[in-house]
Amino acid sequence: MKLGVSIIAAVCLAGTFVVHPLADDSQVVEPSNYRLQDYRSATPETLRGARVVTTQEAAQIWMAGTTVFIDVLPKPPRPVNLPAATIWHEKPRLDIPRSIWLPDTGYGELPPKMAEYFRQNLASASGGDKAKPLVFYCLRNCWMSWNAAKRAVELGYESVIWFPDGTDGWSEAGLPLSQTEPRPRPE
Repeated sequence: MKLGVSIIAAVCLAGTFVVHPLADDSQVVEPSNYRLQDYRSATPETLRGARVVTTQEAAQIWMAGTTVFIDVLPKPPRPVNLPAATIWHEKPRLDIPRSIWLPDTGYGELPPKMAEYFRQNLASASGGDKAKPLVFYCLRNCWMSWNAAKRAVELGYESVIWFPDGTDGWSEAGLPLSQTEPRPRPE
């Protein structure tokens, strides 16, 4: 009789042990904190306190028209080396129609002004109703949407939905996209 062997990692946190199975190459274990680097890498399949949806489920939610979709993809800055007199055209952001774009709110650490920008825009988008469903997304394999959805959960939103395939999955499914502009940010 062969015995199966499970490999586990034990981490001592404040005197207690937390046991997590080690991830294989295809599985990412959900961290307890925000992702602070390597934002474009494989993401976990879960987010505590939030519902995770597939592209098909996101499309059904979107078609119902009662849920706010929030894109958190960063807005690319003007290249630093670009001479001041050079005309620079940003690449347009194609989003899920009716979404609001809150760029740069998916980083693991937000400066106080950006944290307040995120908080105020969620309050506005939800009409102050923390039970209003909010779908967070950006691109596939992007921790920005995971971080933003986690932040919304921590702000007390009760119906947070994370759509990990984002506009990549949406586009691949042949669903409509529309050009959008970001919500004005604090300076």
